[in-house]
Amino acid sequence: MTNIRHVDWQEALRRFDRALRAHGMSERTRRAYGVDLGAFAVWAEAEGCDPGEVEHRFLRRYAAHLGRGRGEGGRGLRTPTVARKLAAIRTFYRYMVERGELRQNPADLVSSPRRGRKLPRSLSRSDVATLLDRIPGSSALQLRDRALFELAYSCGLRSEEIVNLDVDAVDFDAEELRILGKGSKTRVVPVGEPAQEALRRYIASGRPDLDHGASEPALFLSKSGRRLSPSDIRRRLETWLRHAGLASGVSPHALRHSFATHLLEGGADLRAIQELLGHASVSTTQVYTWVESGRLRRQYERAHPRA
Repeated sequence: MTNIRHVDWQEALRRFDRALRAHGMSERTRRAYGVDLGAFAVWAEAEGCDPGEVEHRFLRRYAAHLGRGRGEGGRGLRTPTVARKLAAIRTFYRYMVERGELRQNPADLVSSPRRGRKLPRSLSRSDVATLLDRIPGSSALQLRDRALFELAYSCGLRSEEIVNLDVDAVDFDAEELRILGKGSKTRVVPVGEPAQEALRRYIASGRPDLDHGASEPALFLSKSGRRLSPSDIRRRLETWLRHAGLASGVSPHALRHSFATHLLEGGADLRAIQELLGHASVSTTQVYTWVESGRLRRQYERAHPRA
């Protein structure tokens, strides 16, 4: 399997770090690789195993060791941490294969531990209505925020997609919005009537007060006339959640999750939701079916006499 039994761990990791530096990897990322691989090297040396002698069974034992927490304060590491460490090892051995020092990557035969399914947080329909209806329209910033959050919920937008919108992204005649999503992929989605109305009021009466004649193309502007940032959106949402008497700590992404969940509850097809959200794979969208099945389970337990 190997040609590098004579190379010790220290030398192998030095070579790997030099390769990462040559590829322009950041100091922070290289340091993280060094920590994870250094811990593995210490364990492997204690087991009497050189870099070129590692096999998939050995890596599985290491993963089990991490989960049990031996040598790490007696506590097992969390699943995402174990997965990250295995990913570092997989990258290290991929480098060895590319150098021709190994015929195959032993880590390719080791599956990362499955992470627990984390269901996205969403707001109820009534909470969304309360949030949006409690944003008044007596100032430019209020008009902006009402339009922004109406649009976020109407179209299921990410924060980055919201701040990247320009004025010409809105087509009122077609009742559509053109969005630049992840991977610079563009999608066109319908815009609901409440969001359209809020946008019209903002563009006509709010945005001119924020633009200051600077001709900024961004749709949503700060009070100084610049394009908003995702952190601006998060702060404004927190402000309006408090104003509406709703639980704090809800991220702007919760409006996107609410959009998808409410569509599914209303009978929308999963493939249609995938396209509206801009997901590359329907498997990403399928997490919302778990939300819906959980809701149905609760209704069943409340209503069925022999649940």
